[in-house]
Amino acid sequence: MADSGGGGGVGIRRMCSIPEKFQLHMSMLALQFGYAGFHVVSRAALNMGISKIVFPVYRNILALFLLLPFAYFLEKKERPPLTWNLVIQFFLLAIVGITANQGFYLLGLDNTSPTFASAIQNSVPAITFLMAVVLRIEKVRLDRKDGISKVAGTLFCVAGASVITLYKGPTIYSPAGTTLKSTAAVVVEAVPAALLSQLGDAKGKSWTMGCIFLIGHCLSWSGWLVLQAPVLKKYPARLSFTSYQCFFGVLQFLLIAAFVERDPQAWLVHSGAELFSVFYAGVVASGIAFAVQIWCIDRGGPVFVAVYQPVQTLVVAIMTSALLGEEFYLGGIIGAVLIITGLYFVLWGKNEERKFGLAQKAEIHSPAEHGNNSEPSSIKSSITQPLLSQSTGNV
Repeated sequence: MADSGGGGGVGIRRMCSIPEKFQLHMSMLALQFGYAGFHVVSRAALNMGISKIVFPVYRNILALFLLLPFAYFLEKKERPPLTWNLVIQFFLLAIVGITANQGFYLLGLDNTSPTFASAIQNSVPAITFLMAVVLRIEKVRLDRKDGISKVAGTLFCVAGASVITLYKGPTIYSPAGTTLKSTAAVVVEAVPAALLSQLGDAKGKSWTMGCIFLIGHCLSWSGWLVLQAPVLKKYPARLSFTSYQCFFGVLQFLLIAAFVERDPQAWLVHSGAELFSVFYAGVVASGIAFAVQIWCIDRGGPVFVAVYQPVQTLVVAIMTSALLGEEFYLGGIIGAVLIITGLYFVLWGKNEERKFGLAQKAEIHSPAEHGNNSEPSSIKSSITQPLLSQSTGNV
């Protein structure tokens, strides 16, 4: 017994001896693989014929049941009392951040591909910044390099999204038939052949409409990130905040389903693959990913988390090419490069702005002067934290 206890203690000490920076990098890589899998699994579910209404209903129910116990027990002391004003705000945020966000995403994904859905999501930080400027939540200083960088990054993202939408271009890469056959031969013993036949890139879809839906998804996502900032000031319990929105999102999707999805068979899970896709979306992509992302933001900061976002696009491209036989088009690749470039311009500008603010604070010695300058700092932090803190958790 003594030996086993000592071995356990050594194992714990070894885990604790791993540098936190290394743990953060490994966690972010795992997070991007998890989100990449969500894009592929969602597309496979749509190709198998799962309802675009039933899928988010089941997904948000699973996420709600996963988050609810943690929200109840971990936030007992910091959870403010619930008022009707907060209930209405949670309901409206659910319309923007869950119902419109997830609905537009599934419609866009159904008409395009997981790679371009992931690529266009890189524009969310820039769109969020643009909305914050329009609403005067954040100011732009064009006389400083950080302000110029954020504006340039926003323009790059808008240009990239426009290229993806308006120019599909020629096919520059198409997986070879022999490669797909060899891949299928490797996994055919573990996966039914009927399932493999359904995992193909959808044909006969409207690429332009799909890109428009994905832009609507990004606009909804960015609007939710901006609008939640003042609500989080009044209700700082993030787990409870998200749980309430999941609850109202389920109700809203059920209301839509009452008018749109009247086929009782659509609510049945017809295969293990459909069950796996729903489970993955609700538990992995919403519940577990949310918890891991909160920890990474707390330890590494929102900029550190956002820098890893393009890794997801690369992983999605590799996975969809191998599993779904996805073709790559010139317009999509050009647009993805522009969007990722714009993302890094915005992030660099935000980081420089933060450094400039810290330098100004260091020069202030008078408490009175410090009090006068605290208001702009609080405004910046309120938009910086929600700008990237849940950038993919509620896809």
